[in-house]
Amino acid sequence: MQIIVLNGSPRPQGNTAAMVAAFTKGAEESGHEVTVIPVCQKKIGGCLACEYCHTKGNRRCIQQDDMQEVYPLLEAAEMIVLASPIYYHGFTGQLQCAIHRIYALDRPKNLKKAALILSSESDHVYCGAIYEYQNSFLQYLNLEDMGIYSAYGKQNKSVEKLEELYQFGKSLRNV
Repeated sequence: MQIIVLNGSPRPQGNTAAMVAAFTKGAEESGHEVTVIPVCQKKIGGCLACEYCHTKGNRRCIQQDDMQEVYPLLEAAEMIVLASPIYYHGFTGQLQCAIHRIYALDRPKNLKKAALILSSESDHVYCGAIYEYQNSFLQYLNLEDMGIYSAYGKQNKSVEKLEELYQFGKSLRNV
């Protein structure tokens, strides 16, 4: 299975990155192809609401930025994983820009599954990210929920939490 991970953490060695790495290791060991997109290290602007993608662009965004590299990966992916630290009860702004730009594709043709990985210093702050995941991804895109994985405080980078993410990746079966 081809899996795309949109990692919304601005910290390459942070808690979210550690969780993504554990998941990726398990998934790759089970024979899946995983591509991690560090969206904070990319130049991805927000959606302009110009509708070019749905009128003249034939599912192509008019903006020529790093999202152009992501679109073919999204089209080929059978599973998407959104990964983010929680900033003010939601995804990071950089991840939010990438999510909004998926609009150009409307519904990526091969996507069947989704998962969510969240990190925070506090518990009970995930509601905004979970709401968007459940409504924009699971319901609108009609994707199978493969799970929500979160860590807060001392759970971040703990052996137990990283093992949980590794086992999740390892347990995935093909579409």
